[in-house]
Amino acid sequence: MKNVLVLCTGNSCRSQMAHGYLKKFSEGKATIYSAGIETHGLNLGAVKTMLDDGIDISNHTSNHVDEYTTVDFDYIITVCDHANENCPFIPSKNAVRLHHNFYDPSKVKGTEEEIAKAFVTAREEIKEYCQEFATSNLK
Repeated sequence: MKNVLVLCTGNSCRSQMAHGYLKKFSEGKATIYSAGIETHGLNLGAVKTMLDDGIDISNHTSNHVDEYTTVDFDYIITVCDHANENCPFIPSKNAVRLHHNFYDPSKVKGTEEEIAKAFVTAREEIKEYCQEFATSNLK
């Protein structure tokens, strides 16, 4: 069983969406964790957008990366530049580190429709990445 950590700044939005998709696409072949270098709580826009695609992340929690110092990760995926640049040392022996800076829908200002569209755009980008990752790495 592989251990995969998805790391973001606040573990509230993009890392939570990736967590949901990786759990789905890994089909039980991996344990998925998500964390932040800070904790900001679960973003309700991310919860709604994921639920619209059939994935319920409403029971996820916003966790700090320090909570997982004893887990030996196979993969550490940073999903924003800030987390990638400020990622603390994570004591995993042979972790493969990957990075993809996903668009941050939580920063969008505008109408409800514009904000909802931003979340869908980010969700679809994250979904595609996670599906490709799982196909390539979690066989």
